[in-house]
Amino acid sequence: MRLAVTELGSGPPVVFLHGLLGAGQNFGAIQKALAPTYRVLALDLRNHGASPHAATMSYPEMAEDVAETLRAAGVERAAVIGHSMGGKVAMALVLAHPDAVERLCIADIAPVTYPTPLFTRYVAAMRAIPLRAGLTRRDADAALADAVPNPALRGFLLQNLLFTEDPPRWRVALDAIADQMPLIGGWPDLPGRYDGQVLVLAGDASDYILPEHHPRFRALFPAARFATIRAGHWLHAENPRDFLAEVTAFLAA
Repeated sequence: MRLAVTELGSGPPVVFLHGLLGAGQNFGAIQKALAPTYRVLALDLRNHGASPHAATMSYPEMAEDVAETLRAAGVERAAVIGHSMGGKVAMALVLAHPDAVERLCIADIAPVTYPTPLFTRYVAAMRAIPLRAGLTRRDADAALADAVPNPALRGFLLQNLLFTEDPPRWRVALDAIADQMPLIGGWPDLPGRYDGQVLVLAGDASDYILPEHHPRFRALFPAARFATIRAGHWLHAENPRDFLAEVTAFLAA
């Protein structure tokens, strides 16, 4: 599958892969900051953003989407930075196509299976909003409030609702995402390992990367280096300054 791409800058290619219910635009500020030095490509993964929809969302499939999209963009080898679900896609990509990845940054996710009750609840609440003519952002926000008490998180989710159309429509494939949630939360037993440079970046207020995950990282990525910034799971949004500092130093190393 050929994915939608937002591209800025010129120089060595850097690829960003977003998390579940996000889009490439989530890295907009980071992309602009890196663009004077790098060719920065932010991809919308399948069933997200402006990319095509599909019934399945396995990590090998999504990794091949990225590989195909980069080949079409003329990118033979790139630094790849993936957050959450995008971090798992990035890991699947580098294990299948190690020569296509110059270095890898994995942001707040591990190659393990996670429970998904929160995201399952978010998707159910999004699907329950009646997409009627005249629906306003305030209406949709109120409809999500019980299931998603955090206003910032509601705003993040509502970026996926296109109010420019009447009635509004979701640009994310919520039915497919709901069906594929066990695969999205899981991690397949993929062969191979990657010996290149790897930065595993965690938020100190997040529990997605735990000390017991480190041996699994090192089995797949022997050169993995671990770092932490002051943030929760959405570290690039919660602390963009430190996230950018860590990424910039890693890219330049």
